[in-house]
Amino acid sequence: QQDPGQSCFDAKKEQSTTKIKTAQLWGKNKDDLKKQLVDLKQELASLRTQKVAGGQNSKLTKIHDLRKSVARVLTVINATQRSQLRLFYRKKKYLPLDLRPKKTRAMRRRLTKYEATIVSDKQKKRQMHFPQRKYAVKVCWFRLL
Repeated sequence: QQDPGQSCFDAKKEQSTTKIKTAQLWGKNKDDLKKQLVDLKQELASLRTQKVAGGQNSKLTKIHDLRKSVARVLTVINATQRSQLRLFYRKKKYLPLDLRPKKTRAMRRRLTKYEATIVSDKQKKRQMHFPQRKYAVKVCWFRLL
């Protein structure tokens, strides 16, 4: 319930300063997330102006919580966007660079398994005409003693 002197905007403001749980954000669509992000940023801006004007120390913890909430919302937005892009590019020939596996520079430039096993015609002929020789070494027991 609200006080008669308290407006709906103030009640909404108090409600949004609580920490946002990431689990609640995953179910929301992009528009709701964007709207929530705008609200959080507006509230953060107002708290910062109040802090400059000389507010209490409790505003610092609220600012901290709001910053972390903004980060959570942005993380969910980016993660859902990346998952949608992965679905879109699943059957395509090329992937955007940021969706490819990171690995290391040397690993990315390494030959693929297919490329490494390819044998040229010239090499095939050479292997056919000059196969690897097999040697059997005879051991002389009297020389070892």
